[in-house]
Amino acid sequence: MSTVSTDNLTKIYGSGPTAVTALGHVSIDVQSGQFVAVMGPSGCGKSTLLHMLGGLDRPTEGTVSIGDIPIAEMPDNRLTELRRRKIGFVFQFYNLIPVMTAVENAALPITLDGVRPAEAQKKAAEWLARFGLADRLHSRPDQLSGGQQQRVAIARALVAEPSLILADEPTGNLDSRASDEIAGLLADVSKKYERTVIMVTHDPRIAAYADRIIFLKDGKVVDETVLDTSTTESAVMLAEKIQGMGD
Repeated sequence: MSTVSTDNLTKIYGSGPTAVTALGHVSIDVQSGQFVAVMGPSGCGKSTLLHMLGGLDRPTEGTVSIGDIPIAEMPDNRLTELRRRKIGFVFQFYNLIPVMTAVENAALPITLDGVRPAEAQKKAAEWLARFGLADRLHSRPDQLSGGQQQRVAIARALVAEPSLILADEPTGNLDSRASDEIAGLLADVSKKYERTVIMVTHDPRIAAYADRIIFLKDGKVVDETVLDTSTTESAVMLAEKIQGMGD
């Protein structure tokens, strides 16, 4: 079953001679439980695609569907509700609230959705414990390493039990060891917790953790491949080869 799909998805910024096509007629289908990496050179439309999939921006043309629900023309209030309950977001710079503890940050989405704070924090604590942060529940972001902060951000993305996780360069602000830990964690989110994960990355080594790579260039899908993730070395080589095709 598809978790998210697009048909002829197009995004044009501006009009007339100054118009810029960020995405051009992109059609993809991502099945439940898949871990998909989106790669491509800077300015190729990776983040624009992620924003369209998450309902953060509306297409100029074409459709986006979460499950069987088309979202492109959905009213803002319903779209906000769908994002809060069906989609989790992970960003490069964590976006944690500095004055809140790890458990308060992770609980925030469902607290804002009306869940009692004690109940919300109990659920958040369960996710944080799964990610190795049971002893850091009451630490503020400035008391955590970058990798730990990103784990909190992933727990926050999962606390509402969404079917889809969208991650925009989630390792871009981390060293290589922490990057591998986060990429492995996202792979676990896909396999162990049966969530669909779509991750934008520029790093072939991180993309190799995925099941599938979609490569964009000039706003279009120019290549796509399924990875044999049991052989990490060959997966990295394949990711690097795909990246080289777009240079």
